[in-house]
Amino acid sequence: MNDVPLSDADYVEAHPHSSRQARAIAEAGTILRVQVGSGVHGTAVDGSDDRDEMGVCLEPPAFVTGIARVPNPVATSGSTVPFEQWEYHTAWQRAGGLANRSGAGDLDVIVYSARKYAQLAASGNPTVLLPLFVPDAEIVTITEAGRELRDGAAAFASMHAAQRFSGYMTKQRYGISGERGRTNRPELVAEFGYDCKYAMHALRLGVQGIEYLSTGRITLPVPEPHLTALREVRLGQWSLADVLAWYDDLDAQLAALAATEPLPREPDRAWIDAWLHRSYTRFWAARA
Repeated sequence: MNDVPLSDADYVEAHPHSSRQARAIAEAGTILRVQVGSGVHGTAVDGSDDRDEMGVCLEPPAFVTGIARVPNPVATSGSTVPFEQWEYHTAWQRAGGLANRSGAGDLDVIVYSARKYAQLAASGNPTVLLPLFVPDAEIVTITEAGRELRDGAAAFASMHAAQRFSGYMTKQRYGISGERGRTNRPELVAEFGYDCKYAMHALRLGVQGIEYLSTGRITLPVPEPHLTALREVRLGQWSLADVLAWYDDLDAQLAALAATEPLPREPDRAWIDAWLHRSYTRFWAARA
């Protein structure tokens, strides 16, 4: 189901959403799972990146219409949480657990319940929108409900995305410039004067945000000429001043687009609700 198998023997319950029961629900009900990290954007550097996957699943009726919950393995005995997602990183299997940073060859995976996924996508969350647009070659798992979700990508497009893309970019700009907060790659700061991987992702968000607000879609991998420029930034080949100048230009373009409201103000909630109802009822009926 993924390129980096999660060994049952090595599996570590290290996070509120990493319990074995949450994993079982997610894997049994997966309708879509895709690559969403640097590999799908085209910005990965050979041999140095982990693999990020995102999925969508349908959970059993008790977790939707009832009050069933899953264990919270890192809380006190008996504590539980609602099932909204399953999250796991193979880096957690090494000594140090949750504190480990993912590295080359690691798998980072998150599988959302379809209801949680739909809420996030309808709010314009940039990362959560990606499974709607990845090339077929990047799909790990897909069912009929997953195909319907991807076919209905236009239903999620709205001006809520303008605020989301801009907000994510602003947060990352502070990290790049050191004005506020810090990044977690001090080795890159020491070598290049700034976290070039963090900077690349901030610029990528700007490029993709402009496309999404203009068309309601995101092209993956990032098309040229932006892809080459982003890879150059990732490799530390741009000065911090040039990175920030490009960032400011992208930010200004996003603001100008937001002012013209090229997308609907709200997502197509009727389509989203109908898809959720249809997908859950079919899933439950098939397992009755």
